[in-house]
Amino acid sequence: MSDNLKVLIVEDEPNVRLGCQQTLELEGMDVEAVESAEKARRLVPAHFPGIVVTDIRLPGDDGMALMHDLLHQDPDLPVVLMTGHGDVSLAVQAMKDGAHDFIEKPFSPDYFVEVVRRALEKRRLTLEVRELRAKLLGQQSTTARIIGRSLVIERVRHLIGELGNSAADVLIHGETGTGKELVARCLHEASPRRSGNFVAINCGGVPENLFDSEIFGHEPGAFTGAAKRRIGKIEHANGGTLFLDEIESMPMAMQVKLLRVLQERTLERLGSNSPIAVDCRVIAATKVDLAVLAEKGGFRPDLYYRLNVAMLPLPPLRERREDIGLLFEQFALEAASRHERGELAPDVERTQRLLAYHWPGNVRELRNVAERCVLGIAAGFPPFREATNTPSRPLARYVEEFERALIVDALSRNGNSLARVSEELLVPKATLHDKLRKYGLA
Repeated sequence: MSDNLKVLIVEDEPNVRLGCQQTLELEGMDVEAVESAEKARRLVPAHFPGIVVTDIRLPGDDGMALMHDLLHQDPDLPVVLMTGHGDVSLAVQAMKDGAHDFIEKPFSPDYFVEVVRRALEKRRLTLEVRELRAKLLGQQSTTARIIGRSLVIERVRHLIGELGNSAADVLIHGETGTGKELVARCLHEASPRRSGNFVAINCGGVPENLFDSEIFGHEPGAFTGAAKRRIGKIEHANGGTLFLDEIESMPMAMQVKLLRVLQERTLERLGSNSPIAVDCRVIAATKVDLAVLAEKGGFRPDLYYRLNVAMLPLPPLRERREDIGLLFEQFALEAASRHERGELAPDVERTQRLLAYHWPGNVRELRNVAERCVLGIAAGFPPFREATNTPSRPLARYVEEFERALIVDALSRNGNSLARVSEELLVPKATLHDKLRKYGLA
């Protein structure tokens, strides 16, 4: 039950201390017991991975003084007080001062275990939130920004690591909302060019009459209104990374001009005849199969082969359902911080709806849903209403994906404890083992 969390018992009566310790150890918990507040303080650091259960009446400093010291150090630490009959009013006051719970002596072993379990669960959730916050604020590694535990997302992280330090141009292929620009930025930050500029161009968003000026730049007097020199996007990316988003939407006439620059790595500003050398890494992103588009005449084959030195495919969210819970928690945490709202409480029904939805907008849509949940306006939006126009797929595929995602989510919430997952999902351990092997989770 403890998920590697510890229970520290503070009790001066040897028989009671031993009885409490053995009761919890029989439940598989990691327990340490001491007889004084002074010893307990030395065992509880600022981010103590566990809870404290203490008697109120102790030699030297009493349990109340210990509780106040520990809560001053860590206000989220669950402290459970054990009280005699005459101390109940004192314990009630302690609850107002921040105690997690109190138990009146004498108490049954079952009730004692139940109280401790609730306190451990609260501590586990608190520490998980702290870890998420640390990742959110720290952003210590580039690949840590690619959230997920699925095999397909592990593959994406591996490819970023492999391609990051290379000079190879990369073509990212993924549906709308799968995070193509995030992956492109990660490739840039993992490369020796990280100190240079990361310049993003939406290829479908540049009007044809402004393409030359925006992409290549211009000299003063190059056209009416060109009062001063302008450095184009490609030149601005010199020494860094050029990201060509939605490359499939670039008009054919523009593709010809871009291909020449990419092949020769030189450009001329509009209104100038002087070539300018450019040294930038090119990362392109597309939501369609460019090879198929080229065969149909919608994209230049020579530009496709020039861009496609290394391919990095991004999976849609429906193919990595086991990551949905983790992504939702992260996005909800970001939204709560941004909007200064309270953090969302765990909700099993909400999680089931999230896992069952088909996510046509992928990670971007999930981020929006998390923000709506934090703002309290999610009702009526997918996945909290009946979805329409769901793509036709075999029922067995839906069932397997949903079952796998439920198991992964339960494992995550229960610290990979198969016993607890078996109890929560009402599945025999032998059956659970079979499903772990079936879904590659062993």
